[in-house]
Amino acid sequence: MSKVRIHIITRKNIAYLSLLLLVASSPLLRAQGEKKYIRQGNREYADNKYSESEISYRRAIDKNKNFSDALFNIGNALYKQEKFEEAGKQFINNADLNEDKRKRSAALYNLGNSLLMANRVGESIEAYKGSLRLNPDNMEAKYNLAYAQDLLNQQQQQQQQQQQQDQNNKDNKDQNKNNKKEDQNQNNEQQNPDNQKDQQKQQQQQQDISREDAERLLNAIANDEKNVQEKVRLQKAAKSKVRTTKNW
Repeated sequence: MSKVRIHIITRKNIAYLSLLLLVASSPLLRAQGEKKYIRQGNREYADNKYSESEISYRRAIDKNKNFSDALFNIGNALYKQEKFEEAGKQFINNADLNEDKRKRSAALYNLGNSLLMANRVGESIEAYKGSLRLNPDNMEAKYNLAYAQDLLNQQQQQQQQQQQQDQNNKDNKDQNKNNKKEDQNQNNEQQNPDNQKDQQKQQQQQQDISREDAERLLNAIANDEKNVQEKVRLQKAAKSKVRTTKNW
């Protein structure tokens, strides 16, 4: 995909776009103080002294708060300093103050560039569309609009892929947990026969012990009965002897 054509409208391409941005006939530039700061800012801007040019343009604004052309130039100076968010605000203010369609179109086009560089792609698309509604002949706006739309589609696809990847990772994690749980259950099941054998062995041992105890108890009872019977027999024999024994 081709790179975006960030073509900021400046004083150098005013003639190409038929913009009347810093012309001497403007009523606002007739004031000596405003002209002085604008000219100074233009010289600094041409020398790539963007920070200094911003200060000069702001001094012109101090002379006249509604000096839309100075706002436009401040936006350009900020853009060159890569202060894209701040530049966008200046272009919005310029568009709000301008009734000239071409000047407003230029401001919205530069606004679109600022938003695009700030990675606010969706908003840049709307700015480019606004610029083209006011000036359909702006080919740079058409090109950047197409670029921004392609970029937005690409970002949306990447976002969807990332969401799908996150969901797949979550599903895999859940599946791994389930598999681990199943493996644990299988291990428990494999271990259960041995446990059952041990339990059966313990039960058998207990039964054997109980059987032995029962036999000992029965033997003891049998012995007791024999002893009792023997005692009874002896008692009977003793009584019989007593009966037969005579007194002397």
